[in-house]
Amino acid sequence: MRLPLLLIAFLLVCADASSQALSALQIDSLVERTMKAFDVPGIAVGIVKDGKLIHAKGYGVRSLKTRERVDENTLFGIASNTKAFTAAALGILVDEGKLGWDDKVIKHIPEFQLYDPYVTQEFTVRDLLTHRSGLGLGAGDLMFFPGGSSFTQKDVIHNLRFLKPVSGFRTKYDYDNLLYIVAGEVVARAGGRSWDDFVEERLLTPLGMARSAAAYDRLRDRSNVIDAHAPVGGKVQVIPRHEGKADHAAGGIYSSVADLGKWVALHLAHGKYGEALGKVLFSDEVHEEMWSPQTILPVRAPGPYNTHFAAYGLGFVIADVKGHKQVSHTGGLEGMVTQVTMLPELNLGIIVLTNQQESGAFYSITSQIKDGYLGMPKRDWVAQDSTERKASLEGARQLTDSLWQAISLVQKAKKGKGSAAPFVGTYRDEWFGDVTISEKKGRLWFDSKRSPKLTGEVFAYRGDTFIVKWDDRSMDADAFLDFSRGQDGKATGLTMKPISPLTDFSYDFQDLDLKRVR
Repeated sequence: MRLPLLLIAFLLVCADASSQALSALQIDSLVERTMKAFDVPGIAVGIVKDGKLIHAKGYGVRSLKTRERVDENTLFGIASNTKAFTAAALGILVDEGKLGWDDKVIKHIPEFQLYDPYVTQEFTVRDLLTHRSGLGLGAGDLMFFPGGSSFTQKDVIHNLRFLKPVSGFRTKYDYDNLLYIVAGEVVARAGGRSWDDFVEERLLTPLGMARSAAAYDRLRDRSNVIDAHAPVGGKVQVIPRHEGKADHAAGGIYSSVADLGKWVALHLAHGKYGEALGKVLFSDEVHEEMWSPQTILPVRAPGPYNTHFAAYGLGFVIADVKGHKQVSHTGGLEGMVTQVTMLPELNLGIIVLTNQQESGAFYSITSQIKDGYLGMPKRDWVAQDSTERKASLEGARQLTDSLWQAISLVQKAKKGKGSAAPFVGTYRDEWFGDVTISEKKGRLWFDSKRSPKLTGEVFAYRGDTFIVKWDDRSMDADAFLDFSRGQDGKATGLTMKPISPLTDFSYDFQDLDLKRVR
């Protein structure tokens, strides 16, 4: 029997596209090159194709202290890739009729309040997930970032009322974490149990993600978990693990490529799982809603994948790449960054987990693997991305070096002259709480009451502008302190902003408005 010419052509195209996929040895080489180029101690890579986890492997070490090897079951903090689990949890509750995507948030959390009363009244569950609230990028993230702060989920929900919007409601995309924390509380109130319990019982357990947990402190077995790593003084080393009380629904889950392969396969199967896909975790309607554009993202240039459109869905970013739909997300916490990417028309999913905060590493690996399946012209993403990253780091280094040189000259010129007394005192921000500026052994010092990692020496710079240098040098987040003074010459207030252009947006110092209280 002769096949129609069009069918023969189609089969040849499919065979050609499949033949371009990287082999296991090529993936091994790619990851090894990436670890070296970006100085990442450990990486795990998973590839799901046609419903099967065809590649699941660890590379390098979990920790530079222990030197134990990464494998497919090594647990990483997946950070904001957690957001899709929160959206799916809400989707299950939508299927059960316990809430609707367009329910008002105050229906489920009556005490929910934003700065604008109108926005408070109109804010929906959908709005919690789509980064269009009017708040600025990362607004209020200092309540959980860096880790170790004393803020609770209840604190976060209460303090939202003090964060001023920077754009109109539903007019602009600005990535937000706090509203996913609120979404987690909606899950708890509509689902009758905590977000942590709901996600583990209704998502992780049914899928057989047995080693994963809603947060690090809920892991039953910590024998195969990464340490966080970051450059400190130019050398990558182990840094303290992120510990957050409030942010689990926005970025708490720990998982492995072996477990996440089941999560990706679930989405590629439109919410179905199990033998012959005989079980349903969430409906096709919920799946389509999660993967449908909700908030438009700007696309400035088509780039190598000829991308013309991008949007945020519910817990995922959606874009066109080489004529295919791509659904993806990234995640980042101190010392670890991750990426999950799916191309449903190719029935393909790519998972990259890392234990160093260099996002170029997961971008390079994902792009190189993706290119093979898309039949793209050969491009060395590792060389390109690492070169661009080095240029960015060098630019930031030159800026900060010149700043510290200027401060050194100021210190020499003063030689003990001038008084710090006008600036010493306690300053309070409505949502962040108290900050003290004090003298310790003749030096000026900054201390945050509720975020203990934010402590460091304060240096004079120009006029009433100072700079704080954090004690924890893994935080690339030194900041300007701009004091305002009253007629008596004493400081009345304090604002802040990051020094380096590479400072993580979750150090949202610019959102603070500290007023002197004593």
